[in-house]
Amino acid sequence: MVRNFGHRGFSGMYPENTKLAFQKAIETPGCDGIEMDVHLTKDGELVIIHDELLDRTCVNMKGYVKDYTLDELRHADLSFRFAGEVEPQQIMTLREYLELLEPTKLITNIELKTGIFVYEGIEKKVVDLIREFDMVDRIIISSFNHYSVIRAKKLCPEVKCGLLTESWLLDAGKYVKAAGLECYHPIFYNNTKEIVEGVKKEGIEINTWTVNREEDIREMIRVGVDTIIGNFPDRITKIREEMC
Repeated sequence: MVRNFGHRGFSGMYPENTKLAFQKAIETPGCDGIEMDVHLTKDGELVIIHDELLDRTCVNMKGYVKDYTLDELRHADLSFRFAGEVEPQQIMTLREYLELLEPTKLITNIELKTGIFVYEGIEKKVVDLIREFDMVDRIIISSFNHYSVIRAKKLCPEVKCGLLTESWLLDAGKYVKAAGLECYHPIFYNNTKEIVEGVKKEGIEINTWTVNREEDIREMIRVGVDTIIGNFPDRITKIREEMC
């Protein structure tokens, strides 16, 4: 059965990548996992936010995440478009996130946001932390920076890893397999029946994003992806129950 991951938590209804969005995803029946994003602060702390810049999701601060210390970022309110509707949302560290998820059975897809800034040493920090929590078997590490994913894999051969892409990659299954990795993470509209079959023929898992419309969720189930990552995990649960 196709898996259901909340994209940045239950981000369709709550501020993305916040404790509130993660908690609501945990509480959603049929949610199998959460996808989230990790950056490094100026003082080397792993924090959860999607953009390199605070500007889009923060209501009271601007600038690059990398230019602030964790203590400074604690003053950021990441309520995003839900400001005034929810309590102010403080940035979470990866440690705080793992403390929240540890008692659950949910899987976590950690996206390393190394596509623009390399964040030297981020892979080791992430690997060390997931080992500390003994959660390696419940983690998928992914990135658009495929070199970054390879670095993580070398540091932790037992962790599942995926290559993110937003392009029509030729022979995607062979590409991922040749890199010694397990997962292919394409944007959803790159998944035709033929491409999915070709990737899975190589023994590669397909975890696709960001799938929100009912017709697209149905199509991803039809073509046979392994995981649907979407902003509305409740919607995926409902359609999965109808179709599977």
